[in-house]
Amino acid sequence: MVAETTVTKTLEATLAPPTTGKEQRLERTVATYHRALSDAFESGADTQSAVNDVVTGYTLTSYAKDALKNYVPQLRRTYNASELEDDHPVRFTNRGFRIDHSDDRVCEFCWRVPQAGRGNAFWIPLRINPEQESLWFDLLDENATVGEFRLQQCRTNWVLHVTVEYEVADPEIPDDPTRIGFDIGESKLLTGCACQNDTPTQPYIYDGGRSRALRKEMYTTLKRLQERDAEQWRVDERFDHYQNTLTDIVEKASREAVEYAESFEDPVIVLEDLSYIRENLDYGKYMNRRLHSWAFARITDRIEDKALEAGVPVEFVNPRYTSQTCHACGHIGRRGSQAEFTCTNVECWVTEYQADINAAANIAGRIDPWGESVPWKPERDDSPRDGSRCDTATGHRSPSRQSRQTTLAVFES
Repeated sequence: MVAETTVTKTLEATLAPPTTGKEQRLERTVATYHRALSDAFESGADTQSAVNDVVTGYTLTSYAKDALKNYVPQLRRTYNASELEDDHPVRFTNRGFRIDHSDDRVCEFCWRVPQAGRGNAFWIPLRINPEQESLWFDLLDENATVGEFRLQQCRTNWVLHVTVEYEVADPEIPDDPTRIGFDIGESKLLTGCACQNDTPTQPYIYDGGRSRALRKEMYTTLKRLQERDAEQWRVDERFDHYQNTLTDIVEKASREAVEYAESFEDPVIVLEDLSYIRENLDYGKYMNRRLHSWAFARITDRIEDKALEAGVPVEFVNPRYTSQTCHACGHIGRRGSQAEFTCTNVECWVTEYQADINAAANIAGRIDPWGESVPWKPERDDSPRDGSRCDTATGHRSPSRQSRQTTLAVFES
């Protein structure tokens, strides 16, 4: 029996420009919902029954009222909110979701907009993302489960977000996989390296300069706004701006990473298990702030999600010493600068190597059947090692006829 995993995804669609009458009805729905949300929140209601007592008298559908009964207590308990923002979307429970499809329409999908009162709901065309079309058909055929859906006005457009859950088969590791390791860093946000025949091949680098500059700018800007006692809405606005930009970088980097993996035959993505890395960082106040702001979990999660959708298996390995170990001989070397790794084993063909690619190659090698942290070789002495210079758990090897060394000059630009 094939194991399956439940995947949750949010679909986004823009409503076709509504007629004047329909737009007025949409605006009334939003305004009424916001009044109900504000009154329920300001009343201090923290249970569904208490929220129900507040929102019962509002002209809203039962789907919106039920969503409020779930959401307002969450604001108190889960999010510990002390005030409301002005741009909350109108939330509906999944019971009120209905769509229709026809090939004869310019906008093939239409959404039935819930309205209070019998027979008052109306249909409106949707402009969907073509890349998400298959999931819209799954919703139509009930092959995917609808969660909460939300309506929000974004400047001149009306946007619908629909949460869906669907089952995908867990990817199986092939018999002879191409191992592709990814190292997450600061100067290089993401470094990938495929290992074919235990040789680093076609490395991939996504530069982290833009995200690092944004994080620094965000920290400085928010600190100055707070020192000047700026209005909270200004602080929130700038924070949202930076977070949205950083999220866009994470999405692009994770998408390119999976596309890079798919360019190889039978790929397996290998990532470091960085679950507790934040707890283990202690390099002083300044460096801790920089390192804690890395998007470890966000990038890892997005790569894993996208890989699952693409059918590419993902494995996690111990991150210990991946940046300090030579991928060729397993010897502990030096990382003298951010971009440079030097192997101190005089018998190894590696001298100076791009440090992030070396780390990515080590990560890829840690899913070998001969044990973590030891790249498998036929002549390998697979005895345990303590990481010391003299105990490398390797046999002697001759330098390759053709140098496989990746020098710094190739990647300095």
